[in-house]
Amino acid sequence: MKKLVYLFSLVLLLASCSNQTKITAAANQVADTLRYPDEAHLKNIQQLTFGGDNAEAYWSYDSKYLVFQRTNPNAGIPCDQIFMGKVPTKKGEKFEPKMISSGKGRTTCPYFTKDGKHIIYASTHLGSADCPPVPDRSKYGNKYIWPLYESFDIFMADLDGKIVKQLTNAKGYDAEATLSPDGEQMIYTSDKDGDIELYIMNLKTGAEKRITNTLGYDGGAWFSPDGKKIIWRASRPKTDAEIKEYKDLLAENLVAPTNMEVFIANADGSNVKQVTNFGQANWAPSYFPDSKRIIFASNQEYKRGFPFNLYSINEDGTNLQKVSHEKIFDAFPMFSPDGKKLVFCSNRNNGGTHDTNIFVADWVE
Repeated sequence: MKKLVYLFSLVLLLASCSNQTKITAAANQVADTLRYPDEAHLKNIQQLTFGGDNAEAYWSYDSKYLVFQRTNPNAGIPCDQIFMGKVPTKKGEKFEPKMISSGKGRTTCPYFTKDGKHIIYASTHLGSADCPPVPDRSKYGNKYIWPLYESFDIFMADLDGKIVKQLTNAKGYDAEATLSPDGEQMIYTSDKDGDIELYIMNLKTGAEKRITNTLGYDGGAWFSPDGKKIIWRASRPKTDAEIKEYKDLLAENLVAPTNMEVFIANADGSNVKQVTNFGQANWAPSYFPDSKRIIFASNQEYKRGFPFNLYSINEDGTNLQKVSHEKIFDAFPMFSPDGKKLVFCSNRNNGGTHDTNIFVADWVE
């Protein structure tokens, strides 16, 4: 009898374990409904925004807040403005971002300062309070092009939106700024010397140095977490036709971002190395927390130009791995400074609209 009771108890225990496993699996499935099956490195994906175009979301140094740009005409935001919000960490907590740009002109590329009390971002508001005109792509064979608005300058503002300092004032496009891990250096993109180059500025003194000198667009630069290297996206027109097209577009303050590769260098701009050589658009690169591996967005698998997905790669161009599997667009990846989470922007779960939203996921090695 005791043996029968034991066996019966064992059956109940196994059944209980089996049911618990099913419950846990079901709970995990609910928690990760925003994750595609092959996205093994992403877990517990949270969607933070719902509606409009939300992009370039970047972490504060303490890994608690995000700052990003948003366009949503339905909400009275006709062109990009800067928003900031605390990332939810508890069940039921909501992401409730507030606008901290002025609402005038167009803004782009926000980034927190080291003290967590300020942000830097680029804005056209000194040129006009109105949104600058969007280029008519039909004039360029419907090629995908980016405008380089001459009225973009970089500003520092407090978290109430008050601009406390203008960081650039050269004629031409100044934007795409990020900061070094110690918060002392700003790397940004400008066309003030006739080409689209990278510059590093000391935030305290304003002293700066141009660190790229090759024909082509150089932009979207970041420092590595250890502060020893920089990473960016660049175009390198080579044929006469490519050079002519690049220069013709630049003369009209435009650039075609459809053929870019990932580059790295020492933090002073020396020892430049090309990481990718895939063709098409390889961009929005940044470093892993280990300052060795790279995460970036690319459409290199698809000759039609989309989808864009996230990929990881070693500095020497080896060990390419596909991280995300969205069917339209994933980009702008950034690891939290504590290395635990990844923020990215995506077209997933947008109800078939063109909305781009912000997502945060736990990173799984």
